[in-house]
Amino acid sequence: MADSADVTSVVSSKPPGKQEQGGGEGGGGSETDGGGGLTDAQTEVLERCLHTLKHAKNDSHTLAALLLITRLCPASQLDKPTLRRIFEAVGLNLPARLLVTAVRGSDNSGLPPHELLSLGTALLAALSTDPDMASHPQLLTTIPLLLGILANGSVTQQKQAAQEQNQAGETGQSPDCEVQSAESENTESNPAKSAGVGKSSKQKSDDSSESNEESTSPSSRLDEAMAADCYQVLTAVCALPRGPDQLLSRGAIPALCQAVEQNQTLSHEKGLALLGCLLSGKTKDKVWSKHPAELLALLVRLSKDFCQATDQTKLDMCAQLGQFLPPVGVSVENEELKGVVARVWGVLRPMLQAKLTPGQIGPILVLSACLLDVYGWELVGPPKFCCLLVNRACVEVRMGLEEPPGNELSPELQHTLTGCYRIMEAAIEQACCLGVSQTATPPPQSSISSLSLQQSRQVLGVLEEAFSALMYHLQQVDPSRYGDPFIFATFRSLCSWLAEETSCLKEEVTALLPFLIGYSRSHLQGESPQQGLSDWMAEMSVREERGVWTGKEALRYLLPALCHLSAEEGPRKVLLTLDTPALLVDFLSQSWTSLKGKSGVASTRDPSMETACSALLNFTVTEPERVRKDQCFRTLEALLSEALPVLVHKPHLLVLAANYCTLGLMIGRLKSAPSGSVEASQRRFFSTALRFLRSALDSGSSPGQVKVSLSWEESWDEAAELWRLGLQALGGCVRAQPWITALLREEGWLKHTLTMLSQCSALPDQHTQGALEEALCAMADQCPACKLEIGDMMRNDKGALSCMRNLKKSVGVK
Repeated sequence: MADSADVTSVVSSKPPGKQEQGGGEGGGGSETDGGGGLTDAQTEVLERCLHTLKHAKNDSHTLAALLLITRLCPASQLDKPTLRRIFEAVGLNLPARLLVTAVRGSDNSGLPPHELLSLGTALLAALSTDPDMASHPQLLTTIPLLLGILANGSVTQQKQAAQEQNQAGETGQSPDCEVQSAESENTESNPAKSAGVGKSSKQKSDDSSESNEESTSPSSRLDEAMAADCYQVLTAVCALPRGPDQLLSRGAIPALCQAVEQNQTLSHEKGLALLGCLLSGKTKDKVWSKHPAELLALLVRLSKDFCQATDQTKLDMCAQLGQFLPPVGVSVENEELKGVVARVWGVLRPMLQAKLTPGQIGPILVLSACLLDVYGWELVGPPKFCCLLVNRACVEVRMGLEEPPGNELSPELQHTLTGCYRIMEAAIEQACCLGVSQTATPPPQSSISSLSLQQSRQVLGVLEEAFSALMYHLQQVDPSRYGDPFIFATFRSLCSWLAEETSCLKEEVTALLPFLIGYSRSHLQGESPQQGLSDWMAEMSVREERGVWTGKEALRYLLPALCHLSAEEGPRKVLLTLDTPALLVDFLSQSWTSLKGKSGVASTRDPSMETACSALLNFTVTEPERVRKDQCFRTLEALLSEALPVLVHKPHLLVLAANYCTLGLMIGRLKSAPSGSVEASQRRFFSTALRFLRSALDSGSSPGQVKVSLSWEESWDEAAELWRLGLQALGGCVRAQPWITALLREEGWLKHTLTMLSQCSALPDQHTQGALEEALCAMADQCPACKLEIGDMMRNDKGALSCMRNLKKSVGVK
C-alpha cells in the first residue's frame, strides 16, 4: 500500500500552485530541454520504465513503473514530450478507472477509496498540462467525478463525516479526537501527499473557520493537494477553445457554486476564479439563463462577504465581484438582486468619497460601471454622490488620455478607462431620458434624475472636458492601431456623446472627422486587423457589444452623429470631401446582403440601416448636384430597386421600407426624363413605391375620417413623416419625369386616392392633407388626363377633396 500511495508524487513533488503554472510552461520544462533536465542515468532508467509501462500486463506492473519514475524523475523535471510518452503508455483509462472504482466503493481494489482518488486525480492533473491530453474524450468523461469531489469532498471523507456525526449524536462526544486520528493515518499512509501540504491544509481549514462560520466539518474537507489536482484538470479544460462548453454541459456551475457555498478546500482561491472564467464573454447569458438560482445565491453570498471585508480586501474583491453580476437584460424586478446592488453601492459610496490612489480607484470605478449596466442610476445614491461618481470617472479619463503622444497606456489603465467610459455614457443616456420625458412620472429622488440645474451644468462641464480628452487621444492614433480594442472603446464612447451633443466642441469635432470616417471605413472594408476586436466583442459585458465582429460596428456607432453633422453646412462639406455618401451606401449594401440572407424571425429590424438612410436623405436634400454626379447614388438606386419589392412584404420591416421608398423618390426627383425607354428596375421601383404609399391609409366602407391602415398603425409614429416626405418627393418625380403619370394611372393610385378623398370627411391631420394635395397638384400640372380626372371628381364637391384649395386652382374648379 505504501508503494501505491507513493505513486501520487508523480505530480505532487511540487506545490499545487507551481503545478498549475507548469501547465502553461509545458508541464515543468520546455520541449527543447531534451530530457527535462535529467541526468544520463535518470534518462536511461526513465526509458526502461517507459518500456515497462508500454508492455505492462496488469495494473500492478503499471503502478510499479510509475513508482520508479516518481522516485527517480520528479515531475518538475519531466517535459511535455516525456509526459506525452507516459500518457501514451498509461493512457487515460487507468486514472479514470481509479476514480470510478473509488466513487463506487468497490472492496476488491486493494486500496482505500481516498488513495484511489488521490492517485487518479494526480495522474489526470499531470496529463492535463498538455492541451491535447486535456481535450481527450476520456479525460472529459471524468469531469463530473472531479466536480463531485470538489463539491462534496472525497468519498471516504463524506462517509467518515456522516459516521462521526452519528457517533457524536449517540455519545455526546466531540469527534475532534477521531478527526485527528484520521488525519494522522492519512499522513502515514500517504507521505508524499501529506508532507508537502498537511500544514497548509490545516492552516487553510483554520483560516476558513475564522472567516466563515458556515465552513464544513474538517473531516468532510478535501486535502489541499487533491483539490488542487481537480482544479488543475478543470482549469486546463477551460482553457481549451471549447473548454467552457465542455464544463458547462457537465454541471460545472451547480457543483462549483456548491463548493463555494460549503467553503470546500480551495473553493474561494480556485473555484471562484474558474467560475469567473465560465461567466465571462459569450457564455454569460446562457449560464445565467440556465442557473439563475445558484448564481444569484452565490452573488448574495459574495456581496455579504464584500460588505463585511476589511478595507484592503474590499479593494481586492471589487474586480472579482463584477464578474458575478448578471448580464444586462436580466430581470431588474428581482428583489434579491436589487438588494445585492443596493448593498454594494452602500459600500462603494464611502470608498469613492475617500482619498484613493490611481491603483485603488480603478477597480472601484469598473465595479461601479458594472452596477450601472445592471440597474442604472436608481440605486446609486443621492444626486451629490452621482455627481461625484461622474466627476471621478471624467477626471480619470482626462488624466489617463491627456498624456504626451507616444506614451503607451498600461492594460490596467485601459481597463479602468473603459469602465469610466461606461459611467460617462450612462450619464449621457440619463440626461437624454430626462430631456425626452419631462412630463413623465418623476423618477426616484435618490438618483441622478434629481440633479439641480447647477449640478446638471457641472456634470455637463466635466463630461465636455473628458470628451475633449478623448478627441485629443484619437487625433494621435495611427492607422496601424485601428485593430486595438481600446481604440474602439474610446471611439464608441465618443460616438455616444456626438449622437446627442454636437453643438459643443464643434471645431474639434469637425477636425476629427477625417479620423472618424477613416476608422469606420477601414473596419467596414476589412482593412484593419479584426481578431483582437472579435475576441473583445465576445468578452464584452455590455449587451449591445456582445456578438460576432462584422466590421460594421464602428460605423453603426457613428451613424447618429452623421445624421446631425450632415444637416450642418460646415461639417457636411468636410464629410463630402471624405466621400461619406459612398461609405454609407457601402454600409447599406452590406447590411442588405446580410438581411436578405435571413428569413422569418431571423430578419430582425436593424435601426442602423434606417439611420444611414436618414443621413443619405440629408445629403439628397442639401446637395442635389452631388447626388446627380456621384456614382455611389446610382449604386444606391440599384440597391433600392432590388430591396423595396422584398421589404414591402415584411411587416416588421415597414419603417425600413418607408426609408427606402422615400430615399428612392427623393433621388428620383433630381433625375431628368430618360431619352429612351424606362429601365425595368426603375419601373419596378416606382410601381412598388406607389402600392406601398397607397397602403398607408384606409377609408373603410363608411364615410368618416380616414384612418391609418392596420398594417401601418403600429409604426405610424415613426413612418408618418417619411410617408409625407415620400408623397412630396413623388410630386417632384412627376415634374422631373412625366412618364410616371402614366404609371400612376396604370397602377390605379390616382383613382384610389381620389375615391378615398371624396368619400371621407377628413384626413388624419393637416400635414397628411398637405402632402396628398402637393402630389395631386403636380399630376394635374404635368398630365392633362390626370387634370381632367381630378377636375371631374372635384366638381362633385364631396369629402376631404373639396377642402384642397390649391388643387382646385390647379384644375380650374371654383
